[in-house]
Amino acid sequence: MIDEKYQKLVSILREMESVVVAFSGGVDSTFLLKVAVDTLGKEHVLAVTADSETYPSTELKEAQVLAERIGANHRVIETSELAIPGYTENDRNRCYFCKSSLFDHLIPVMEREGYHNVVYGVIADDMNEFRPGMKAAKEKGIRGPLQEANLFKDEIRELSREFDLPTWNKPSFACLSSRIAYGEKITIEKLTKVERAEEYLKSLQIRQVRVRTHQDIARIEVEPSDMKIVLENHEAITKELNVIGYKYITLDLVGYKSGSMNKVLS
Repeated sequence: MIDEKYQKLVSILREMESVVVAFSGGVDSTFLLKVAVDTLGKEHVLAVTADSETYPSTELKEAQVLAERIGANHRVIETSELAIPGYTENDRNRCYFCKSSLFDHLIPVMEREGYHNVVYGVIADDMNEFRPGMKAAKEKGIRGPLQEANLFKDEIRELSREFDLPTWNKPSFACLSSRIAYGEKITIEKLTKVERAEEYLKSLQIRQVRVRTHQDIARIEVEPSDMKIVLENHEAITKELNVIGYKYITLDLVGYKSGSMNKVLS
């Protein structure tokens, strides 16, 4: 079954002929870029990474290394989500505004340089989750080959490991804005707090972490197996996150869950 899905992905990309890949350096976009380069050839693929306030500098550096490893043409463009009308208000459609703006940057690159399609790393799992960015993609004719091939995250990880991609077991990542509770205004100060707090927690050898921000409260999400690390280091963590700017530090006993902020949405 997984081999059939992979062959379908290859067929979809061949039909596209040339692509601009919205490349974050995550599990999905890295796998998509690898298959696109292998299928179409380097000259018919361009990876574009948006560098913005919501994208940690460590992720940008990793994306640059990954693109070089794959042998892809890679370009970094400057964007600013905080300048997008409607974005900082942080309502349920925040991701729509973000993806719409991103595609508005990528489409001119495609048209100016003669590529035929813009593609991004939406996957089959996303069809059952709240993903406003998918609406923006549909409106602008942006395609998701991984989703079209019905590839799920576990299958993409398995294939990534077969292709010796270092991202095969990389923790899931989402923009820093996803850590801030809906309705709370997004600011550069809050994004910086989240980035600093998560980098500190990762330094304790915690694999997957989210610092969900509710005003002055930091709600730490980690996988259940890593909760012991948080508890053993609770004094140091409290001190560090207080310095960063959080007044109250909590551990979510449910553990890490992608999109957990969406619980408040009906």
